[in-house]
Formats: sequence, C-alpha cells, structure tokens
Amino acid sequence: MTRSPGWQQRADVVVIGTGVGGLAAARAAHRAGRDVVVLSKSVAGSAATATHYAQGGIAVVLPGTDDSVEAHVADTLAAGGGLCDRDAVTSIVADSYRAVTDLAGAGARFDRDPDGNWALTREGGHSRRRIIHAGGDATGAEVQRALDHAAAGLDIRCGQVVLQILRDADAVTGVLVANADGVGVIHAPSVVLATGGLGHLYRATTNPGGATGDGLALALWAGAAVSDLEFIQFHPTMLAAATGGATGGRRPLITEAVRGEGAKLIDARGASITEGVHPMGDLAPRDVVAAAIDARIRETGDACVYLDARGIDGFEGRFPTVTAACRKAGIDPVAQPIPVVPGAHYSCGGVVTDVNGRTELPGLFAAGEVGRTGMHGANRLASNSLLEGLVVGDRAGTAAAAHAVAVGRVQAGPPEPAWHPALDRKHLQEAMSRDASVVRDAHGLAQLEELLSTAGARQAVDRTGAEDAALTLAARVVAVAASARTESRGCHHRADHRAADPGQARSSTVRLHDGAVALVAPAGVAS
Repeated sequence: MTRSPGWQQRADVVVIGTGVGGLAAARAAHRAGRDVVVLSKSVAGSAATATHYAQGGIAVVLPGTDDSVEAHVADTLAAGGGLCDRDAVTSIVADSYRAVTDLAGAGARFDRDPDGNWALTREGGHSRRRIIHAGGDATGAEVQRALDHAAAGLDIRCGQVVLQILRDADAVTGVLVANADGVGVIHAPSVVLATGGLGHLYRATTNPGGATGDGLALALWAGAAVSDLEFIQFHPTMLAAATGGATGGRRPLITEAVRGEGAKLIDARGASITEGVHPMGDLAPRDVVAAAIDARIRETGDACVYLDARGIDGFEGRFPTVTAACRKAGIDPVAQPIPVVPGAHYSCGGVVTDVNGRTELPGLFAAGEVGRTGMHGANRLASNSLLEGLVVGDRAGTAAAAHAVAVGRVQAGPPEPAWHPALDRKHLQEAMSRDASVVRDAHGLAQLEELLSTAGARQAVDRTGAEDAALTLAARVVAVAASARTESRGCHHRADHRAADPGQARSSTVRLHDGAVALVAPAGVAS
C-alpha cells in the first residue's frame, strides 16, 4: 500500500551513518555551530558499523620515524593499480597525523611501545611500519568507542531508514525517512552520506548487516555519479569454519597484521600460497593475495587455505580479537593453522567526491567507504580506510556546515516513496557470489546481468525494501562496470582477460538515466 509522508522536521545538516566517516562529519558540523541530525537505520548501536569491526589499524605517518608522506603516498599508488588520484592521496595522507591526534584528543587510546610511543606494525603493501593500533587487533572498536563518547551530545537517532535524497532543480533539500512514526521528511540544505559499503551483495562478508549499498543507491537516485564500483576488495583471510566452509552473513576477518607479524599462508599440504607470486610474498597487496588463494583453492579443490601463526610469540596478547573468534569456531590459533578464505570486504569505489567530500550535487556530501575520493584507485592499501574516514569525514562535515550557512533554510514538497527494481536478496547474493566474486568472466557477468534485468519494481517504505532495492542497484552497477573492464587490474580479476590493459587505465563512472545504469565518461566534481 502506498504511504504518503506525514511528519516534517528541519535541520542544517543531516548525516546518514554512525561509523567513522559519519561521526567525524557530525562532530565537525556541530563544532561549526550547525543544527545536526545523525540518522542510523540500526537499532543495535555502535556494533552495527563496519568501523567497529576494523582490526588492523590506521595508517599514519608519524613525526620522528623513518617514514614520510612521500613513502606512504608511493605505497598507496602502487597498491591502487594506476587509478589513484595522486593529489587526493597526498592531501589525505598529509593530514593523517592531525586526524589521529585529534582522535586521540577525543579519547582514543592507541597501543604503546616500551618507550611510551604509539606502537607501529606493518601490513601488506606497506614499505614501513606505520600502522597504529588499539587493543592489539581491536582498533575499530576503540575508534568507534572514542567517537561515540565524543558525539554523546549530538542528536543521534536509531531506527531511521533514509528512502530518498530530496532535491530541487539545483541542490539538495532534505531526506525522506521511514521510522516508527511512519514516513516523513527532514528538510535540510546539507546531507552527508556515510553509509558504508556493499558487502552484503555476497553470501559471505566481513561487513555487518547494514552494509547494503544504501548510500550508493541514494546518490544515484538523486542524480549523482558513482565510480570504480567494479573494484571490490576481497579480504584474503576471512575466517572459515573448522570444516573449511564459510556460511552466509558476516564472518570474522583475520587481520593483515597477523601476516605483518610473521604468519605464513599455506595450503593443506604445507606449501606456500604466495611464493613466486609476488616479491612481497604474504605481505603483497590484498588483491594479489586474495587471487593467489582463490587460484590455489580452484587448483586443489580444497575448501580453504591456512594461515600458520604458530611462530608468533605472545599471539593471544597481540591478537585477542582474532584469538577469541578462532576459539569460538573451535580453532586454537596458538596450536594449529587458521582456516581462511577470501571474503567480500571493502568497496574501493563509491560516490564521486573531492577530498572534502563534496559531490557534484550541491548540498550532497559523502565520507568513508561510500565515497570515492580517488584515494584507493583499483585496490585499497591496508589500513587506509579508517584514515580516509577520519580525514574526509571531518572535512565533509565542515563543508556541509558552510554550505548550510550559505544556503539557509530550504523547503521541498514531500514526495511519496519511490518504486525501484528489487530482487530477492538470497538469489541476488548467490548470483553475485557465483558471477562477480574474486575472479569474474564475460559469461558469468552476462548471466548476472540477465538475472538483474528480471527484477520487479517494489515501493521502498521500510528497511527491508530499501536495502533490497539498494543491493539490486549496486549489483547492476558492479555488473556493468565489471563487464566493461576487459582486463585484470587491482582487485578486479577477469579469468578471460588476465593481464592489465594500459588503454584501460582510467576510472569507470556510472549514472542512472531514466532508470537505466549507464557507463559514462568521468564526471567532474564541484570545487
């Protein structure tokens, strides 16, 4: 049954999402004196965010070390497969120390070395030990705790499902929201998308249940562009069950820092997974390691490979989160190798923004995994995600506040909730896991696109409806972009085009035209 909006409210800035990007943006806009409303579709609190589950840490160039902005930028560009925006990477990396210092000032407690300095570890693709961490392998939980505490005075509302970004001919005018009071409107000149990723396009993922591509869909429906969505990073080491199989839903990841401390990837016969594959071996970029694991599993028919961490002294103290997850699955990582498989982890693409989170639609901003600044290119370097969320979240909140001051109060006529194509989620996840996972090919992608074309339209009036519509649209974008990229680059691997094509060293950009997903030339971003 069609529901027309009832209640109406006002704000200067609406932030959608309560992870690192959302709360960093909300704090910045609030500090600028704006009336900020933060919306979360979850009712489960901070444990619903991907930030909460981040293990490894935050990549940051610390003064007084052998590291440098230039070295961090170089590592990021190398991992990004030729598609990073060097200027964007430099801007964000150069702001890393300020961002983490600000977070520490807000109460975040990072691990210390014997001299009292922040302890540093190294992860795949990094040429230096530059990863700060908290609680051994519970960095995300500490970041979330600190931000939750710092944002305690903000207007944060749970159980709020954003159905649509409202706009007039020129700019954003607010959001259409479903909650326990029905469907209504929050009128606001500035909206910040901080909705996270799209891991639940797949049967098994390291992402929490809310990672359903909501922000991507909201931006596309509002007329904004998205870019690089074919580059979905599969974490090489997602915990498999003791029998080797991974069930659906969120699975724990085994942080890359375990390999940074010396753990080795082996198959069931004890043979190295990455020997001869890459000069950095088990610390190669994630796409290389994930593809090597996938290839070995296909070659041997085994259900998983193994991460042998038995040689790491003090494993339980350094990696308490990993230890607990393993033991919950019946595995003792101190005494036996850990069964692992690649799992859907991080979307390197997203809503096109500049380094301040601005999209091309005035009043619409994005920060965190939902945004695409050019930081990650074709493959994200480990522990650059929390960094980007902190830096761009703060900048986006500041920019959103300034835009709200410049525009002033806005008003829009409340529309009815829209109708969007939506597939049954289980069938969608099965198809994506089969045809658009670690390795893709033309036949599978064509089969996927054919299935997606059969999606019937549904009116999105609640969380399930909104998520199914968002997932279906995200899958359509991934399929179109992956089909068009007839090469292997970064974390996009084509079995039928195994080499990179220098002629395709450019980002893909997608828009909606009359409901159709269209691959277009790269879009400009508002200055």
